[in-house]
Amino acid sequence: MEYDKSVKNRLKRIEGQIKGVISMMEQGKDCRELVIQLSAARNAIDRTIGVIVSRNLEQCVRESLKKGEGTEHLVREAVELLTKSR
Repeated sequence: MEYDKSVKNRLKRIEGQIKGVISMMEQGKDCRELVIQLSAARNAIDRTIGVIVSRNLEQCVRESLKKGEGTEHLVREAVELLTKSR
């Protein structure tokens, strides 16, 4: 599967958030501030996982339908991936 620029940009923003957290730690910032920033990064990761899984699912469903195959197993796999990511 090819990943478009928007997904890569999401990950670069998350990378920036994590670098910011490391900087905050080095500056001795308050625990609450760190947790807030880490939670924001985790939420961004969760949303990115959702985007990747949904786009992949869409692509796989289209390919299966072209081949005349069922798609139920693809949906189950996508749900399992999302469940494991939590």
